[in-house]
This record gives sequence, structure tokens and C-alpha cells, in this order.
Amino acid sequence: MSHPLEKFKFCPVCGSNLFREDSEKSNRCGECGFELFMNPSAAAVAFIRNAEGRLLVTVRNREPAKGTLDLPGGFSDIGETSEESVCREVKEETGLTVSRARLLFSLPNRYLYSGIIIPTLDFFYECEVEDATIASAADDVAECIWMKLEDIHPEQFGLDSIREGVIRYLHVTRLPFHDSDLTSSSSFL
Repeated sequence: MSHPLEKFKFCPVCGSNLFREDSEKSNRCGECGFELFMNPSAAAVAFIRNAEGRLLVTVRNREPAKGTLDLPGGFSDIGETSEESVCREVKEETGLTVSRARLLFSLPNRYLYSGIIIPTLDFFYECEVEDATIASAADDVAECIWMKLEDIHPEQFGLDSIREGVIRYLHVTRLPFHDSDLTSSSSFL
């Protein structure tokens, strides 16, 4: 794994090219002493089930992993709580209004964006919505699909932490899934 700040060649404070790796997650400027840390960005993900017990699954409309399965969610904005982010992201991507969100677990992740690996901490919520019948794809979602839990195959989810989150969710709901869905790093609640 490369250093998270390898593409940052110049100090953002003084512009010096003496901006070098100082620790596993930081660069320090040899000129002015400024140290920049690459800590995880927060993201929120929603598990939403309708009255029939089907899970809302989306199809990614953008890279990374365009065209693969996903769950509603995304990065937290500055000044926003994780709960506020999951509500906003669900609204932006599906048109649904979250009436209740309960934190289930969190997972570390690495998200490739603009050629840079962004470390993230993904918070997974079980969400209730006001009217599940109005779900429609928007923002970076190509399609919304209500799936029976027994028809879900985690290997079809394109992002590592989402895939791991789906495995955990299926385990917690005690539904069967394929042995091939397990990864060596899988651990359950």
C-alpha cells in the first residue's frame, strides 16, 4: 500500500517542495514545519427495507465501480453529524425521507477518488423511511431496486466496505448467504 499523501509534493502552507512523509499518515514540510495528516473521512450508508421486507439496493452511476450494486449513502459534509449525512444522502440519491436511523456498525474503507486513495470510516445505519414506494434514482445512482434478502449476493457490490457491510447485515438478519461471500477479514457483530 502506498502512502496516503504520496501525490502531495508541495507544502500547502509555504509551497516548498520539501514536503515529505513523516509518519504512516502524515507529511511534514522541511521548510516551515507544517504537518498534514490524512485521517479517515466519514461516510454514512443506509439499509432500508420496505413493507415486504425487501432491501433497497442501488446501482452505481459513477466510478469507482460504476454499474455495480451499492447501498444509498455517501460522504459526510463539514459540520454535519453522521445521522444527518445518512438522511441527506438517502434523500439526494433516492428521494426518500428518513424518519429514523439506527447505527448498526462501522467499517474502515479505502475509496479511490481522482487518483487518490481516501481512507474513510463508513457508518452503517438501519433506516426507516416515510414512504418507500416513491424511491427513484437520482444524483450518482443509476437505478433503485427492491431486492429480497435471499436474492442478494454480496460479491455483486463493487465497493469493499459495502460488500463487507452487506455480509454483516445478512448475518445479523440470520439469512443464508453463500460461503463464497465471506472474506478472510470478515468478522461479525
